Amino acid sequence: MGEGQLPGLWAPQRRALTTGLVLTITFVASEALAVVTVMPVVARDLGGLRLYGWVFSAFMLGSVVGIVAAGREADRRGPAAPFVAGVVLFGSGLAVAGLAPSMGVLVAGRVLQGLGAGAVPSVAYATIGRSLPEALRARMMAVLSTAWVAPGLAGPAISAEVARLFGWRWVFLGLLPVVAVAGSIAVPALIRLGPPAASEARQHRLTDGLRTAAGATMILAGLSLAAGSGAAGPVVAGSGAIVAGLALIAVGGVAGLPALRRLVPPGTLTGRPGLPATIASRGLLTFAFFGADAYVTLAVTAVRHRSPVMAGLAVTGATVAWTAGAWVQARLSDVWEGRRLVRIGLVIILAGIAGMVLMLQPAVPVAEGLAAWTVAGLGMGLAYAPLSLMMLQKAPPGQEGRASASLNLTDVLGTAIGIGVGGAAVAATAGSDLRLGITAAFAAAAAVALVALAFTRRLPAGTCSAPPVAEQVPARAPD
Repeated sequence: MGEGQLPGLWAPQRRALTTGLVLTITFVASEALAVVTVMPVVARDLGGLRLYGWVFSAFMLGSVVGIVAAGREADRRGPAAPFVAGVVLFGSGLAVAGLAPSMGVLVAGRVLQGLGAGAVPSVAYATIGRSLPEALRARMMAVLSTAWVAPGLAGPAISAEVARLFGWRWVFLGLLPVVAVAGSIAVPALIRLGPPAASEARQHRLTDGLRTAAGATMILAGLSLAAGSGAAGPVVAGSGAIVAGLALIAVGGVAGLPALRRLVPPGTLTGRPGLPATIASRGLLTFAFFGADAYVTLAVTAVRHRSPVMAGLAVTGATVAWTAGAWVQARLSDVWEGRRLVRIGLVIILAGIAGMVLMLQPAVPVAEGLAAWTVAGLGMGLAYAPLSLMMLQKAPPGQEGRASASLNLTDVLGTAIGIGVGGAAVAATAGSDLRLGITAAFAAAAAVALVALAFTRRLPAGTCSAPPVAEQVPARAPD
């Protein structure tokens, strides 16, 4: 049945749900873009450049727990309850961050924000998979990407001006009314959906989410320690720091990997073709993009000595281009294989990272770096949504919340680890050559993008708008 024979996303029976999800993504987008823009100012004010990467990674690690809890509850009780809890936690985190007297407290506030924000994508994807026919899912993904347009166009510039006129704290506190309004609109539509009709599925264990987050935290702390920086500066010197850091990384792996394996489909960590490779690829994609994105504004302000407003242009350009890429993939999803779109997107992201590395050199105009990162946003728009659609195709009925949680779990872990690796490099060079640390962050992101390219041949065959007629991958195990 074609889309013309189906009620559209804005039909009366779907209008409230579509509006609520769009507004919800809007406040998450506003916060994300605002923090990226003003963090160089915050770091100068609170004197915590060594914790720069932790401000982003803490948000993502909190999201791990929020995602697991929200996916579990969405499959058990429906999407409304985890959504309400997420909104309350997100608002509480904004208040703590806005009033933070130190970088350590700011990091704690970001954990609370992450707990709340983790519920949002799990609820959104589970709702899309449960309530929309496949013919409308690609369009809905593009609509949700459009929710980033207004924050992307105005958010960075507005947040930079708010920080200049009133102080950076109001970048956090000023979002509280937006959260309240968006939540009040979305909740009634989510309540009407109720729990899934299918029999109860095997659920994620919240303890596994906590162990995964704790393991990732130890790995990131070990990276920082090995690079010569702890939460309060160097803890031990020379080879002792490296040994201690490597030990902490090993302990984090032992603590977190078994729990992570239980939270994702079997074969995810080895990239088994089909749903496991789809979920693994999402983590690699977010590592590559956000592992570089977190340091774009720092490169513009701290290395090239331009204003936060100019740095915000890079964020705006990438966000708008991401949305454009999402709409392009929605139009091509009927005729192009999803894995082809992912492949093209990754190549474009690699080109954008290369442009940012070149911009670190004094002879290269800053405008060329801004253009390069705008191009990278286009690549992310092409690659991101097809992976979500592949996941929804492969999710068993009634288990959309579990599959969505798995996807978002690797999403945020990829982001957190990517930013954490870059943060360790930046912290190690904070007192010497910051250009070298940011270059290392970009190089790590590019290396993982190449790994993601290799994984694309394991993604499901066929277009994203309908189930593939036949898989063209070798010996795929049942999902």
